[in-house]
Amino acid sequence: MYRTSKVDSLKVDSSALSSVIQIGDSTSITAFTRAIAVQRQKELFYSNEGNFNSFPIFSFQLPIEPIVEPITIGSTSLHPLIQVGSIDISGVTSAAVLHIGSSCQFQGESRTLHIRQLEHTNGNSENNVE
Repeated sequence: MYRTSKVDSLKVDSSALSSVIQIGDSTSITAFTRAIAVQRQKELFYSNEGNFNSFPIFSFQLPIEPIVEPITIGSTSLHPLIQVGSIDISGVTSAAVLHIGSSCQFQGESRTLHIRQLEHTNGNSENNVE
């Protein structure tokens, strides 16, 4: 049994970085983002920064385990309409999905590398990678 989604009002203040706002049914949604964030005490930029291939976090395969156990779902829909008055969202970002409707398949992936370069009291830099 198919159901219809009805939303009277939708407000999204911000949408960024491979986020998806989908109104209506979909067969497949794929959202993907990657980012390198460098924080320094001094305002410096080196032209060789930002190469995703230099960091293993962006290239290794994520382990996706197959679902092997049987799943049985039973449901009764007394009314074929899902109705919401108002949705107010501050932000959708980094491969997040706001979806109103039905979807068969969804895949989302976000990889972010944070690098903090802080100076010691002796003037030498220290790299902290998260």
